Amino acid sequence: MAAALTAGAPTRPRKLLASRRTRVGILYALPVVIYLLVLFVYPIFSTLLLSLKDADGSFTLHWYADALTGVNLSVLTTTLRISAETAILSLVFGFLLAQAITRLKPILAGLAMLVVVVPHFISALVRTYGWIIMLGDKGLVNETLAWAPGTPYQLLYNELGVVIGTTSMMLPYTVLLLYGVMRGVDRRLLAAASSMGAGRVTIFRRVYLPLVAPGLASAGLLSFILSLGYYITPALMGGPNQTMIATLINQQVTKENQWNGAAAQGVILLLLTFAGLLLVKAVSSLGASRKKRSGS
Repeated sequence: MAAALTAGAPTRPRKLLASRRTRVGILYALPVVIYLLVLFVYPIFSTLLLSLKDADGSFTLHWYADALTGVNLSVLTTTLRISAETAILSLVFGFLLAQAITRLKPILAGLAMLVVVVPHFISALVRTYGWIIMLGDKGLVNETLAWAPGTPYQLLYNELGVVIGTTSMMLPYTVLLLYGVMRGVDRRLLAAASSMGAGRVTIFRRVYLPLVAPGLASAGLLSFILSLGYYITPALMGGPNQTMIATLINQQVTKENQWNGAAAQGVILLLLTFAGLLLVKAVSSLGASRKKRSGS
C-alpha cells in the first residue's frame, strides 16, 4: 500500500498540469508574475545588493552602520517620531469624524464621506501648497487669530507644520477604515448593555471600544507606515531639523551621488514597513478571531 502511495504521488502534479483549466490559469497568471518579478522583486533585490557593496564592489555592512549612527540615526529617529505623532493625531481626529458620520442618515453620511474622500484625489503637492498659504505669517490662520497675543504664530518650517500637513494627508485613510469598522458594530449590543443599566462611559469603554479596537490599531499602523516614506509634505513644510528619511535618500542620490548609502536607507525603510504590515496583519487576525468568538 505504501508503495502504491509513493508511486501515485508524482503523478498528481502531472495530472494537475495535464488539466486544461490549470494550463489556462497558469497562462493567465504568467503576465502578472512577470510584472511582479520585473517591477518589484528585481528592484528590491538590486537595492539590497547595492546596499551591501563597497565602492570597489566588495561585500560590506558599512552603509548600514553609517545609516544607524550620527546624523543618519537622528534622521531615522525624527522620521519615527513624526510618523508616530501623525498616526496618533490622525487616529484621534479620524475616530471623532468617523464616529460623527456613523450617526448621520445614510444620505448625509454619503455626502460627508464624499467631502472626506474627494480632497484625497487632488495632488498632494497642491494640497501642501494650500497648507503653506493657510499657515503662513499672512495666511488665513494667523490673520484670523490676529487679535491673540504672540501672533503671528510660527506654523511652518518646524515640526508642528510637518505634523499638520502629514496628518491632513493621512486623515482620509483613517476615516475610511474606521468608518467601515464602526458601521459593522452591532448596535443591539450597545442597546443590551444600556438596558442592563450601564452608563454611556461604561458602554463605550467595555463594549464599543473593544469592538472597534482592531480597526483603531490597523488605522493607526497604516497612518504610521504611510508617514514613514512620505516625502512631499515634510520636504516643503519642514525645516532642517525635520529632515525625514525619504528626504535624506533624495539628497544622497541627487546631491551626493551616494547610491549605496541611499540603498541602505531604503532597505531599512522597507524593513520598517514590512514590520508595520506584519503588525497590521496580526491585529486584523486577532480582531477576526475575537469577532468570531463573540459571534459564536
